[in-house]
Amino acid sequence: MLMNVIGQAGWVAAFPGLLYVMVVFTSQAYVLIFVPFLLYSLYRAVMQISYFSWAARMRCILQEYPWQIIKEIPRGLAKHPEATDEAAWFEFRDPDHRERKVPLVFIRHQRAHWWLKRIGNVRTKPALKAEIEPLWFAGDPRFLGVIAASTAGADEPRRLHVLYQRPVFDSGRPLDTRGAGIADVDRARRAGARYLDGISQSPA
Repeated sequence: MLMNVIGQAGWVAAFPGLLYVMVVFTSQAYVLIFVPFLLYSLYRAVMQISYFSWAARMRCILQEYPWQIIKEIPRGLAKHPEATDEAAWFEFRDPDHRERKVPLVFIRHQRAHWWLKRIGNVRTKPALKAEIEPLWFAGDPRFLGVIAASTAGADEPRRLHVLYQRPVFDSGRPLDTRGAGIADVDRARRAGARYLDGISQSPA
Protein backbone atom coordinates (compact mmCIF):
# COMPACT_ATOMS: atom_id res chain seq x y z
CA MET A 1 0.00 0.00 0.00
CA LEU A 2 2.89 2.32 0.80
CA MET A 3 4.37 1.71 -2.64
CA ASN A 4 0.97 2.48 -4.19
CA VAL A 5 0.82 5.81 -2.35
CA ILE A 6 4.35 6.71 -3.43
CA GLY A 7 3.63 5.67 -7.02
CA GLN A 8 0.38 7.64 -7.12
CA ALA A 9 2.08 10.78 -5.82
CA GLY A 10 4.95 10.35 -8.26
CA TRP A 11 2.85 9.94 -11.38
CA VAL A 12 0.45 12.73 -10.39
CA ALA A 13 3.42 15.06 -9.93
CA ALA A 14 5.11 13.88 -13.14
CA PHE A 15 2.41 15.20 -15.49
CA PRO A 16 2.40 18.88 -14.44
CA GLY A 17 6.18 18.71 -13.95
CA LEU A 18 6.80 17.54 -17.50
CA LEU A 19 4.24 20.01 -18.82
CA TYR A 20 6.01 22.88 -17.04
CA VAL A 21 9.42 21.87 -18.39
CA MET A 22 8.01 21.56 -21.90
CA VAL A 23 6.32 24.97 -21.85
CA VAL A 24 8.99 26.97 -20.03
CA PHE A 25 12.32 25.43 -20.99
CA THR A 26 11.76 23.66 -24.32
CA SER A 27 11.67 25.18 -27.76
CA GLN A 28 8.78 24.44 -30.09
CA ALA A 29 10.94 22.08 -32.13
CA TYR A 30 11.21 19.65 -29.18
CA VAL A 31 7.59 19.72 -28.01
CA LEU A 32 6.71 16.46 -29.78
CA ILE A 33 9.45 14.68 -27.85
CA PHE A 34 7.63 15.38 -24.57
CA VAL A 35 4.16 14.37 -25.76
CA PRO A 36 4.65 10.56 -25.32
CA PHE A 37 6.03 11.10 -21.80
CA LEU A 38 3.11 13.37 -20.89
CA LEU A 39 0.56 10.86 -22.14
CA TYR A 40 2.29 7.97 -20.37
CA SER A 41 2.48 9.81 -17.04
CA LEU A 42 -1.24 10.67 -17.31
CA TYR A 43 -2.05 7.03 -18.12
CA ARG A 44 -0.03 5.75 -15.15
CA ALA A 45 -1.60 8.27 -12.79
CA VAL A 46 -5.06 6.98 -13.74
CA MET A 47 -4.07 3.29 -13.68
CA GLN A 48 -2.35 3.64 -10.31
CA ILE A 49 -5.73 4.31 -8.71
CA SER A 50 -6.89 0.77 -9.53
CA TYR A 51 -3.97 -0.74 -7.62
CA PHE A 52 -5.41 0.44 -4.30
CA SER A 53 -8.45 -1.83 -4.62
CA TRP A 54 -6.23 -4.80 -5.39
CA ALA A 55 -4.00 -4.04 -2.42
CA ALA A 56 -7.13 -4.05 -0.23
CA ARG A 57 -8.25 -7.38 -1.72
CA MET A 58 -4.80 -8.80 -1.09
CA ARG A 59 -5.05 -7.77 2.55
CA CYS A 60 -8.46 -9.47 2.91
CA ILE A 61 -7.11 -12.72 1.44
CA LEU A 62 -4.06 -12.74 3.70
CA GLN A 63 -6.21 -12.10 6.76
CA GLU A 64 -8.28 -15.19 5.95
CA TYR A 65 -5.74 -17.70 4.58
CA PRO A 66 -2.29 -18.63 5.92
CA TRP A 67 0.79 -18.81 3.71
CA GLN A 68 1.79 -22.16 2.22
CA ILE A 69 5.16 -22.89 0.63
CA ILE A 70 4.70 -25.14 -2.41
CA LYS A 71 7.59 -26.78 -4.24
CA GLU A 72 7.74 -27.76 -7.92
CA ILE A 73 4.30 -26.41 -8.76
CA PRO A 74 3.28 -26.91 -12.43
CA ARG A 75 3.12 -23.71 -14.45
CA GLY A 76 3.03 -22.55 -18.05
CA LEU A 77 2.41 -19.72 -20.49
CA ALA A 78 0.20 -21.59 -22.98
CA LYS A 79 -3.49 -22.22 -22.24
CA HIS A 80 -4.15 -24.75 -19.50
CA PRO A 81 -6.45 -27.55 -20.76
CA GLU A 82 -8.86 -27.09 -17.83
CA ALA A 83 -8.88 -23.27 -17.81
CA THR A 84 -11.41 -21.14 -19.67
CA ASP A 85 -8.98 -18.23 -20.06
CA GLU A 86 -5.94 -18.39 -22.29
CA ALA A 87 -3.04 -16.99 -20.28
CA ALA A 88 -0.15 -17.97 -18.01
CA TRP A 89 -1.11 -20.18 -15.07
CA PHE A 90 -0.10 -22.04 -11.93
CA GLU A 91 -1.68 -25.42 -11.22
CA PHE A 92 -2.75 -26.18 -7.65
CA ARG A 93 -4.38 -29.16 -5.96
CA ASP A 94 -7.97 -28.98 -4.79
CA PRO A 95 -7.78 -28.62 -0.98
CA ASP A 96 -10.53 -31.22 -0.48
CA HIS A 97 -9.83 -33.52 -3.45
CA ARG A 98 -6.09 -33.79 -3.94
CA GLU A 99 -6.45 -35.73 -7.19
CA ARG A 100 -8.12 -32.75 -8.89
CA LYS A 101 -5.99 -30.08 -10.56
CA VAL A 102 -7.12 -26.45 -10.31
CA PRO A 103 -5.42 -23.84 -12.53
CA LEU A 104 -5.22 -20.20 -11.46
CA VAL A 105 -4.74 -17.97 -14.49
CA PHE A 106 -3.12 -14.53 -14.77
CA ILE A 107 -6.33 -12.80 -15.89
CA ARG A 108 -4.95 -9.35 -15.04
CA HIS A 109 -1.61 -8.71 -16.73
CA GLN A 110 -0.97 -5.42 -14.94
CA ARG A 111 2.18 -5.76 -12.86
CA ALA A 112 2.46 -9.39 -14.00
CA HIS A 113 5.45 -8.98 -16.33
CA TRP A 114 7.89 -10.03 -13.60
CA TRP A 115 5.94 -13.24 -13.04
CA LEU A 116 5.39 -14.06 -16.72
CA LYS A 117 9.10 -13.69 -17.41
CA ARG A 118 9.94 -16.24 -14.69
CA ILE A 119 7.22 -18.73 -15.54
CA GLY A 120 8.85 -18.72 -18.96
CA ASN A 121 9.23 -21.60 -21.41
CA VAL A 122 11.88 -24.11 -22.44
CA ARG A 123 14.24 -21.28 -23.43
CA THR A 124 13.94 -19.42 -20.13
CA LYS A 125 17.12 -19.46 -18.07
CA PRO A 126 16.95 -21.82 -15.06
CA ALA A 127 18.18 -19.02 -12.79
CA LEU A 128 15.06 -16.99 -13.59
CA LYS A 129 12.72 -19.93 -13.01
CA ALA A 130 14.44 -20.63 -9.70
CA GLU A 131 13.33 -17.23 -8.38
CA ILE A 132 9.76 -18.53 -8.01
CA GLU A 133 10.77 -21.92 -6.63
CA PRO A 134 9.37 -22.63 -4.11
CA LEU A 135 6.17 -20.63 -4.48
CA TRP A 136 4.35 -18.92 -1.64
CA PHE A 137 0.57 -19.22 -1.80
CA ALA A 138 -2.28 -18.04 0.43
CA GLY A 139 -5.85 -18.80 -0.59
CA ASP A 140 -8.15 -21.41 -2.07
CA PRO A 141 -7.44 -22.07 -5.78
CA ARG A 142 -11.12 -22.78 -6.38
CA PHE A 143 -11.80 -19.12 -5.65
CA LEU A 144 -8.85 -16.75 -5.22
CA GLY A 145 -5.43 -16.41 -3.67
CA VAL A 146 -2.18 -14.48 -3.37
CA ILE A 147 1.10 -15.77 -4.80
CA ALA A 148 4.55 -14.57 -3.81
CA ALA A 149 8.20 -15.38 -4.38
CA SER A 150 11.25 -15.44 -2.16
CA THR A 151 13.60 -13.21 -4.11
CA ALA A 152 17.26 -12.45 -3.51
CA GLY A 153 17.51 -15.10 -0.82
CA ALA A 154 14.81 -13.46 1.29
CA ASP A 155 13.09 -15.64 3.87
CA GLU A 156 9.72 -13.92 3.47
CA PRO A 157 7.28 -13.44 0.57
CA ARG A 158 8.03 -10.83 -2.06
CA ARG A 159 6.37 -9.71 -5.32
CA LEU A 160 2.82 -10.40 -4.13
CA HIS A 161 0.18 -10.84 -6.83
CA VAL A 162 -3.54 -11.71 -6.70
CA LEU A 163 -4.85 -14.61 -8.79
CA TYR A 164 -8.51 -15.57 -8.97
CA GLN A 165 -11.13 -17.53 -10.86
CA ARG A 166 -12.84 -15.06 -13.21
CA PRO A 167 -16.43 -15.74 -11.95
CA VAL A 168 -15.37 -14.55 -8.46
CA PHE A 169 -15.37 -10.95 -9.76
CA ASP A 170 -17.55 -11.41 -12.88
CA SER A 171 -21.24 -12.00 -12.20
CA GLY A 172 -21.89 -13.21 -15.74
CA ARG A 173 -19.92 -16.46 -15.45
CA PRO A 174 -20.69 -19.66 -13.52
CA LEU A 175 -18.15 -20.83 -10.93
CA ASP A 176 -17.18 -24.51 -10.81
CA THR A 177 -16.46 -25.37 -7.17
CA ARG A 178 -16.90 -29.18 -7.39
CA GLY A 179 -17.31 -30.17 -3.80
CA ALA A 180 -16.42 -26.97 -2.00
CA GLY A 181 -18.30 -26.95 1.29
CA ILE A 182 -20.39 -24.21 2.81
CA ALA A 183 -17.50 -23.31 5.10
CA ASP A 184 -15.17 -23.01 2.09
CA VAL A 185 -17.57 -20.67 0.30
CA ASP A 186 -18.11 -18.53 3.40
CA ARG A 187 -14.35 -18.27 3.92
CA ALA A 188 -13.81 -17.21 0.31
CA ARG A 189 -16.53 -14.58 0.71
CA ARG A 190 -14.82 -13.20 3.81
CA ALA A 191 -11.60 -13.06 1.80
CA GLY A 192 -13.28 -10.80 -0.75
CA ALA A 193 -14.81 -13.18 -3.29
CA ARG A 194 -18.06 -11.96 -4.86
CA TYR A 195 -21.00 -13.50 -6.73
CA LEU A 196 -20.98 -16.73 -4.72
CA ASP A 197 -24.65 -16.76 -3.77
CA GLY A 198 -25.80 -18.72 -6.80
CA ILE A 199 -23.28 -21.58 -6.73
CA SER A 200 -24.11 -25.05 -5.50
CA GLN A 201 -22.74 -25.81 -2.06
CA SER A 202 -22.15 -29.11 -0.29
CA PRO A 203 -21.62 -29.57 3.46
CA ALA A 204 -18.01 -29.18 4.56
